[in-house]
Formats: sequence, structure tokens, C-alpha cells
Amino acid sequence: METRQQEIRSKVNKNIKIGLIPGHFATNHSHVNYYVDLTSIKSRHKMAKASAEELAKQYITNTPIDTIICLEGTEMVGAFLADALTQSGTLIMNSGNDICVLTPELNSNNQMIFRDNTQKMVWGKNILLLIASASTGKTINRSIDCLQYYSGRLVGIAAVFSAIRESNGLPVNAIFTEDDIPDYNSMPTMECTMCKNKRKIDAIVNSFGYSKV
Repeated sequence: METRQQEIRSKVNKNIKIGLIPGHFATNHSHVNYYVDLTSIKSRHKMAKASAEELAKQYITNTPIDTIICLEGTEMVGAFLADALTQSGTLIMNSGNDICVLTPELNSNNQMIFRDNTQKMVWGKNILLLIASASTGKTINRSIDCLQYYSGRLVGIAAVFSAIRESNGLPVNAIFTEDDIPDYNSMPTMECTMCKNKRKIDAIVNSFGYSKV
């Protein structure tokens, strides 16, 4: 399967790239016809930094941010994003601030929670939600429910790749979108055309990667 991987570079920064593997993949929420490989962006500091700087452009002059909530292994991107948002400058909204970078915990019921020692970084704070990949928006919605429970104020949603353009009235600002993958398709499991055509699933995929079946 790996031999089919191709690379797509960002239209705004050629140093940022993702991998694409065509096939039949099952996620927690849907079936997709491409596995979008974000390993390099989440693991290599130069590409993580470049990605963070691109995402920061959407918020740097106009959005107060106290905390970045990182999902799906985006902690390194989140740290660079916090650094980019707090640079010195008269036009930089968060210049000189100390932005918190957090990852919610998943409890035994797969619910997102924050422990007592980190709740103060969410309660009443301006929150930027950072996610690696959004295909259906369900993970974003679950995260928003969590933030509302802890009285966080969601002020922005950023993604490395997103097939959706908005969620809960906010735009999803992404480096890569479905326009970069014109035939990308995400389908509810029961409506998957590949399943109906009896096409074998290539792999189970999640934010950590994929496992062949």
C-alpha cells in the first residue's frame, strides 16, 4: 500500500507537504477513499514550525487566544503556533502573552476531560482548537461539547487538513482542503459505495496512523 503514496505540497508554502494513499479506509466515523498521512507535519520540527506559521496568519492580528487545545498529536504544531502568535509587534494581538498548550484526556468512556490542575487554563479562556484532520467534523463537535462543559470560549478552529469548511458558526482554517484532493470522499459507514461494491478495506485508520487488514 505504501508504494502508492504520493505527495501534495501546500499551495502557500512548498515546504509543507502531506502524503496521500488511495484506497478503502475505515475511520471511527466514516469510510474514506484516501488516507491522508500527516506524520511528517506532526513529527518533524521544521515542517511543524512552517505549518504553525501558516495557521497563525489567520489569527495573529485579530483573535485573542489564551489556550490552544491540541488534538490528534498536534502538540508540536501547537507549541510553534503559540510562539508565532505571541511574537513582538504592535499589530500582533497576543504579543508578549504566555499561551497555554493543552491536550484533553480521554476517560474510560472515551469522553474528553481536563483534570483539576489544567481546568484553570480552559475555564473562561479564549480557546483555539487545533486538529490534525477533519473529515466529518464529529471530533470537532465532541471537542466543542467538552469546552462548553468547562466554560471555554471557542474563538477559532485550525486544522492541517479539513474536508469541512465550518463548524458551529466558525470557519475551519486549514492548510490543506478537499480542493487539494479533488476526488476525496468521506462516507457514512452504512452508505459507503466501496463496501456496496464489495471492495475490501485496506486499513483501519486513526490519528496515530493506519493498520492493514
